Amino acid sequence: MQVSVETTSQIERRVTFQVPAAEVDEAVEARLKDTAKNIRLNGFRKGRVPMSVVRQRYGRGVRDEVVGELMRERYVRAITEQNLNPAGFPSIEPKVDQAGKDLEFVASLEVYPEIELASVEGTEVERPVVQVSDADLEEMIETLRKQNASWEEVDRAAEEGDQVKIDFQGFLGDEPFEGGSAEGHELVLGSGNFIPGFEDQLAGAKAGEEKVIKVTFPEDYQAEHLAGQEATFKVKVHAVKGRALPDVDEAFIKRFGVEDGDLEKFRAEVKKNMTREAKQAVDNRVKQQVLEALKKANDIPVPQALVQQETDALKRQAAQQFGLGEDFDVSQLPNELFTEQAKGRVQVGLLLAEVIKAHELDASDDEIRAKVEELAEQYQEPQQVIDYYMGNDQLKTQVKSAILEEKAVDKLLEQATVKDVEMSYQQALAAAQQGEQDEEAEEGEQAANG
Repeated sequence: MQVSVETTSQIERRVTFQVPAAEVDEAVEARLKDTAKNIRLNGFRKGRVPMSVVRQRYGRGVRDEVVGELMRERYVRAITEQNLNPAGFPSIEPKVDQAGKDLEFVASLEVYPEIELASVEGTEVERPVVQVSDADLEEMIETLRKQNASWEEVDRAAEEGDQVKIDFQGFLGDEPFEGGSAEGHELVLGSGNFIPGFEDQLAGAKAGEEKVIKVTFPEDYQAEHLAGQEATFKVKVHAVKGRALPDVDEAFIKRFGVEDGDLEKFRAEVKKNMTREAKQAVDNRVKQQVLEALKKANDIPVPQALVQQETDALKRQAAQQFGLGEDFDVSQLPNELFTEQAKGRVQVGLLLAEVIKAHELDASDDEIRAKVEELAEQYQEPQQVIDYYMGNDQLKTQVKSAILEEKAVDKLLEQATVKDVEMSYQQALAAAQQGEQDEEAEEGEQAANG
């Protein structure tokens, strides 16, 4: 077998194969003889069909089968002998496939890029320094009270934060439009769930009152026939309800897993959760900056096969988040919505793998267990979570990958200039969230620019 490899780009290879005709024809003839032993044709006993008839009836199909097997086997042998590292499956195309002639075929494939890591030295990384204060704790407990509040009808005008029960019907000019009406809808004023301006105009309304509300749909509204349109809503207010906050008593505290209802234990537990959340926010913010610097310093090409795999994974994730069901065909979601994010993830994954390899990073069983125990603290039955993770090799592998990523980020941080910045609990959470939004916006801009 003759093999030649052509480099068509940094990550693309074109491999040409030539297999001697005698080798192919011998394999085809042997397969035809095996086939002849088992076929039945009218007028012939099993295994007694003349080879001339077997060749006439089965020759093309048998040759296609043999050639297909030969191409796959020779491809697998070649990528080993030629030290190729394919990313995804190849495209294999026969060029010459005739009896008596050498078999020629071409395999086009993508390979993993060869990476020479550029340092992120000189990058300035802002690391939030956060202390959960008593004021933060009180604000969180107040948030928990609001989340567990009940609604009670009030005999007054509606205010922001109140819930109103309404019927409404929307009109474009004098014509009602589809999807613009509902009865008995419960809306919290200030929630931002309705078109901008709608909720504001219900402030001051009382039960039994009818109002006419005029709004303009945003230019980017998802229903194109309504985008940018001025609309009028006729609204009937049935009830105004105020939020009734629960007392921080024994019953309330027990809802959060503090079985004896002790106030100090509850406060300590809430503060511990907030501290953990703050640490996660800090770690995420630092990681975002480090990985962005790593990508900018190493603008590597990424195999399309890997990008497509990650795109498909993001589609499945989106379908799950939006509750589209397990039977939903994710191929209906357009690739372009996810391609840039997928490309960024693949790029980061390849670069982090190179950092891990360069520094010979690893994670021991003890480290994996410690990480699992840390994750389990968020659950009411931590030991069950620990046992479940430690008994599942796939989950342990995921945890190990997370640990290695953390270690790789730490190695990169050693090259960067880290600037500690004091932040409040809320500021740290907002900074991490803003970092994610900035990254998504940059990916969107890259997609728009092609």
